[in-house]
Amino acid sequence: MGKRSLKQRFSDAFSGLLYTIVSQRNMKIHLLVAIVVVFFALFLGVSKIEWGILILTIFIVLIAETINTSLEKTVDLITNKYHPLAGLVKNIAAGAVLLAAINAVIIGFIIFIPYILK
Repeated sequence: MGKRSLKQRFSDAFSGLLYTIVSQRNMKIHLLVAIVVVFFALFLGVSKIEWGILILTIFIVLIAETINTSLEKTVDLITNKYHPLAGLVKNIAAGAVLLAAINAVIIGFIIFIPYILK
């Protein structure tokens, strides 16, 4: 690949994110839910600490989905035939996204329920 400028590296990174957003249905769902959560948090007036926790939680889900996409594409690059281990790698990566999403739901309940019950 050779030496690449910092500008080119950022461009490549944004290109990868854009690819994930455009091509992956689940990433679109995660982003839509994130936008809803942000508006909900604005409406309820959550604290700065709660904002920090929400933003961190949102980014963990988005990062997990991006890594999942990367692993899926890597497996697809290596083989186009069915192999149990290839399927297992994809399932494990999807499981990581599921764990991040479950965590996000739990955090959402912990933060939002007290505001809703007021």
